[in-house]
Amino acid sequence: MEAPSMDTVYQAISALYDNPNVNEKEKASLWLGDVQKSIHSWKVADELLHQKKNFQACYFAAQTMRSKVQHNLSELPDDAVISLRDSLILHLESVSPDVNSAILTQLSLALADLALQMPTWQNCVSDLIKIFSNKNNFALLEILTVLPQEIDSSSLKLGDNRREQIKLDLRGNSPIVVIFLKDCINSSQTSNIALKIIRCMTSWTQVKAINLQELAQNPVVGLCVQVLRDYNTNNSLHEAATDCMCAILDCLEQNNNGDEVERMLFDSLSALEESYHLAVAHEEEEKAANLARLFTELGETFLERIIISTANGQGHFAMRSLELALVCVGHHDYEIAEITFNLWYRLSEEVYQRDYQQLTDAFKPHIERLIEALARHCQCEPDDQSLPEEGDEFYDFRVKVYELIKDVVFIVGSSSVFRKMFSVLQANLPWEQTEAALFIMQAVAKNILPEEYDFVPKVIEAILSMPEDSHLAVMNTCIQLLGELCDWIEKHPQCLEPCLRFLVRSLVQPKLANAAAVALQNICKACRSEASCHAALVVEAARAADQLALPIHTASTLMRALAAAISRLPHDQLCSAMRESVGVQLAGLSALLESNTELRKGSPTDPVLWLDRVAALFRDVDVAPPSDPTKGHPCMPAFKDAWPVLHRTMQKYVREGRVMERVCRCVRFCVRGTGRDAVELLPALATSLPPLYAIYQHSCLLYLTGVLADALGGPLSAPPLAHLLHALLPPALELLGKPDGLKDNPDTVDDLYRLCVRYLQRIPLQFVESGCCTAVVSCGVKAARLDHRDASCSLMSFLYDLLRLAHESDPATPLGSQINAIVSEYGEALTYALLEASALYLHAYMLSEVGKVLLELVDWQRRHGVDWVAAALPRLPRGRAHATEQQCWQFHQYAVKAEKCKEATRLLRDFARLYR
Repeated sequence: MEAPSMDTVYQAISALYDNPNVNEKEKASLWLGDVQKSIHSWKVADELLHQKKNFQACYFAAQTMRSKVQHNLSELPDDAVISLRDSLILHLESVSPDVNSAILTQLSLALADLALQMPTWQNCVSDLIKIFSNKNNFALLEILTVLPQEIDSSSLKLGDNRREQIKLDLRGNSPIVVIFLKDCINSSQTSNIALKIIRCMTSWTQVKAINLQELAQNPVVGLCVQVLRDYNTNNSLHEAATDCMCAILDCLEQNNNGDEVERMLFDSLSALEESYHLAVAHEEEEKAANLARLFTELGETFLERIIISTANGQGHFAMRSLELALVCVGHHDYEIAEITFNLWYRLSEEVYQRDYQQLTDAFKPHIERLIEALARHCQCEPDDQSLPEEGDEFYDFRVKVYELIKDVVFIVGSSSVFRKMFSVLQANLPWEQTEAALFIMQAVAKNILPEEYDFVPKVIEAILSMPEDSHLAVMNTCIQLLGELCDWIEKHPQCLEPCLRFLVRSLVQPKLANAAAVALQNICKACRSEASCHAALVVEAARAADQLALPIHTASTLMRALAAAISRLPHDQLCSAMRESVGVQLAGLSALLESNTELRKGSPTDPVLWLDRVAALFRDVDVAPPSDPTKGHPCMPAFKDAWPVLHRTMQKYVREGRVMERVCRCVRFCVRGTGRDAVELLPALATSLPPLYAIYQHSCLLYLTGVLADALGGPLSAPPLAHLLHALLPPALELLGKPDGLKDNPDTVDDLYRLCVRYLQRIPLQFVESGCCTAVVSCGVKAARLDHRDASCSLMSFLYDLLRLAHESDPATPLGSQINAIVSEYGEALTYALLEASALYLHAYMLSEVGKVLLELVDWQRRHGVDWVAAALPRLPRGRAHATEQQCWQFHQYAVKAEKCKEATRLLRDFARLYR
């Protein structure tokens, strides 16, 4: 675009912020966006900042300047970059404390990002202090705050070499920064300046630039402690002081420090217990939460030292931090208690790993108090007549409590907790206390030993004899507790029938139906053999699913319970039961297919309602091996009944992605449930799927094909499977070959390579000889840079299996010869693609899968006397952030010698950081 006039720019900014017409606002926004992308935006932003006409124009200019520096600095020649730096400094020098903080922050970020990208600007920190000190400390504090924060910005992509250089410079300049902060403390008493001082200290601490040995003399530490002592401090300043001290504690945990420094800091922070009580007394909830966070961080910092000292039979001064955390758990607000949870997780992990009874016993009192406090926090409101709803904050808190108790309960023993909560039930207490005790019992119920006979029978008896007018929440938790006691019930089959009857009756109540269905499923799965004697009960309940109008997921859960209950029936009875149960669902689905009713999600006109039920029946049926191997699978007749209806469903809803996914899922469970016997239907499946895929490329059809190959693949089934692959692969590769095809269709990449893995594992020779393998590898080279977790994982699994097969196959055989030829043809391109993807495109957590492939690829190169890694490294882009020649040489030396996946992964992660 041509350079815009300033008048036009001002008019567009005015339209964006002030014009009530939405269309005009949108036009202005698009035009200003184009201005920001253009080369002219540098000059426009600079001019707007000089003229300072109004807030909107200055904010737009500051934002533009920051964005351009961050993303487009390469547009400017070197001399213009220096001019830009000087201009930004001039703008910041003129900023007064009453200027909007957003403008100051954006300009400070622009200057900080510029400094980080200017290796030629050495000693930038000392230069900035000299320029701004005593002229505009307000602006300088903001600049010094954001400078360390931007070091690890993913947008800047500084690379590890530049980052380490900057951090070294920051550590070297930290003394003069501390002196500057001390001068600011002495020269200004306003809370706003104090806030900026503390935030600046936090930023420098987080990048490990502050000398921990000098903490006792650090004036900002003293300021933070002073702020935290005063419960009248404003909330922003109190939170900033908490952040700062937590950052210091985090650094202490990661370093070996002198006992004197650690003791000084611990004593200063543990003395804040009185401040916590004052904050609670004056209902300063935010300050109480800040101090809870601080005490938790204090405990985590010294946790390892506490554990080691306790294991050696010695005390540690920091043991008091656990007491402080428990004080916070006792707060009336469960959100403050929740702040401490990570400390208890870490404590349980440390104790569990060491497996030392004396150590476990030392922390029993703490965990007992923790569980007692959590039981109080889990109490519902006395006047609440409904159940805690999923997604509600209190519901989410109880889920976290449930998981925490399961994690820490081994320290005190599940039976001990169960017994203590049972004693609560025996007292005549309000319903909310009873329900909370039952909830805690539910969390530990799975750990109760089958031999326990003192109180579990009494608990079950009490649940089964509950009056019908009991509170809904109590009933719901009792049902869930019954489901969690499934392993105990398995060892005491006399309890099974009354439990099943109780749960079937509970299905009638809509708000209890889901809990009852889940409990039925748990018990029927745990007691398959015994449940078969009472299968009629569950069959009747399943028949009533439609009359009860159960939600889709509840009905599916009930079907899973039914499948588990009939699993151990004699095969002829199982066959009849499955055909009948599946037939009921197929009748409903067939009626829907014959009608012209509009599909409404979650209603009886939704085919998913029936599909999920059929899938659930096949998913959980677990058939005992037949006494006569010549007899077919007892569920195969039900599958034969289902397939024509499922095929018609696919044909009718071929453009409905959600329905197609559910049909494929249903067929998948049918195939898995019937095992090798499903090969009888393979020809029908193989001829039905390609026409559907030709109409609409649903990736779930590729996934289903992979399931068929995995479950049924073998020499006899190879022809129909090969036919299926030949029909599906060309349209799939065509879709991925379009512009942005890989990026726009990650699910297809995922399911296609998952399919290829199965073919490679089950019928490798047919897969390679078909010519499909070459096309798939070629596509894989291009897909290596796709930063989609599942797609990348499937691709790397395929490449790994391919290379392993090349390693294990005899080169003289047709399979070995062809696979090695493919690796030889594409190996060099693949090596470069993997290194480029690791360095520039893939997330760090994805590199472990790449490491496995690279390890196999390097091994293949060693055996065949080639070195594609050495050829690939010089081809990598040499932008602002890149590996030096020495670092490339070092990477190569380690890569060709790596023998374990962890080594290769670590190498790739370290190498990638040089480019990011």
